[in-house]
Amino acid sequence: MSILVKGLQRLLGCNKEEDASCRDRFSELPDALLLNILERVSTLDAVRACVLSKHLLKLPAMLSRIAIDVCYIWGEYIDPTDLEFDDMLQANRAVADLTDKILGTRPPQLTIHDLNLTFVLRLDNCLSIGRSVAHTMATRKLDSVQFKILTEKDGFDCTPADLLGFGKQLNAFFADCQDAFAGLTILDLQNLRFGESDLPNILGTCKRLEYLSLNFCDAGIGSTLKFEHDRLVELKIEYGEYETVELCRLPKLQRMTCDFWDHDRNPLVFGFVPQLSKLSLFNAVFISSTTPLRLSQLLANVPTIRDLLLDFESQEIWVRPESPIVLSPVLSKLRIVNLHNLHEGFGISWTMFILEAAPYLEELCITVWDHSHGKLYEKTDVKWEPCDSDFKHANLGKLTIFGFQPDNNFMGYVTRVMKAAVRIKEVSLHDRKACERCVVHCVGFSTSRYPRTSEEKDSCIEKITEGLVAGPPVMIHFRS
Repeated sequence: MSILVKGLQRLLGCNKEEDASCRDRFSELPDALLLNILERVSTLDAVRACVLSKHLLKLPAMLSRIAIDVCYIWGEYIDPTDLEFDDMLQANRAVADLTDKILGTRPPQLTIHDLNLTFVLRLDNCLSIGRSVAHTMATRKLDSVQFKILTEKDGFDCTPADLLGFGKQLNAFFADCQDAFAGLTILDLQNLRFGESDLPNILGTCKRLEYLSLNFCDAGIGSTLKFEHDRLVELKIEYGEYETVELCRLPKLQRMTCDFWDHDRNPLVFGFVPQLSKLSLFNAVFISSTTPLRLSQLLANVPTIRDLLLDFESQEIWVRPESPIVLSPVLSKLRIVNLHNLHEGFGISWTMFILEAAPYLEELCITVWDHSHGKLYEKTDVKWEPCDSDFKHANLGKLTIFGFQPDNNFMGYVTRVMKAAVRIKEVSLHDRKACERCVVHCVGFSTSRYPRTSEEKDSCIEKITEGLVAGPPVMIHFRS
């Protein structure tokens, strides 16, 4: 029994689920109040709650936010790829049946603000879902519609034949339900190998699309994925055997994520993306240490980036420090930088090159985390020399470090930043996190020396601030 059902019973003073008086008292509550409660939980929980009363049975079809997820069809999260085949089919049929029932009985005058459907790519169920959604789009107003389409296998287990097979199934689904795809605002796809024209056809049909996520999707080994769309706001690409992603023409794109590219070239080619402001790049050892990324080249056509996240997955440093003379023109709009998961075996002083090249940077966050399971690289540091020993930064206001330890690497870095950032107001120092797997197997793990007592914290602050010229007070916080 769901938490919502129990909560409603408790609210109404019911002791038993089958208590008739309990069911009768539900009818005394106004529909607006009940809908307000039901829309705070998943649609599946709302449906389960509504079986308590005949009066409530009409309410699921009146919800303005509908979310049906195959992973929660039995009340708790279950990955469909972990289920027996028959159980997976049963769960997927339940999503299709519930979608058809709710949408088919919905009053036509009521707007659906959010329709969020997660299901497995099985053609029989997909066609039922697609046709129900297409009919609803033709007869009712829908503000936001999302398809998250899973596959029977996890991406890491898929063979090339699996990817091709899933790609063909998606094409069949798409061809039969283009009206449904035409109304989508969010599309999440995974484990697909596209034909040459497949992705352009999907993008050309999904004209309302604002968010697109591709996980383990490509057009073949070493392929290039090209994107053109008038309304897309966010694009997320994870894994895949592609070589390059070309953002040809995306006039509304604001956020881009590229995770785990399997080559040693720049993963992105930026065309017309005049509004792109947030870029997140993740990688782990695939890029060659002999050809690290140059941000000046990668971002040459997108000087609009305001928020930059680089995640190194506790492995090799795959960006090259560059002179501010070269880099400043592409970082002129940068306000926030997150450098995630730097390996504990590396120094962090090299990260100052970004501060030197981004004059309007306001927040810098560095996370140091040993999550390499004991694997260390020969290259344990990045060579970098400051261009100007008297460098000053006029806009940095906040420095945050996760994984702080009271040694020269960290304390010397904080001192250097505070010396350069003449208007810094806050320094937040957090203890490091440890991978549970590393801790259990005692791999690459050492006891944290993070300051705990007030005496230890005061000693750190004294060493950090020693020799600094007196200026506006800077708050140094130990957050863990």
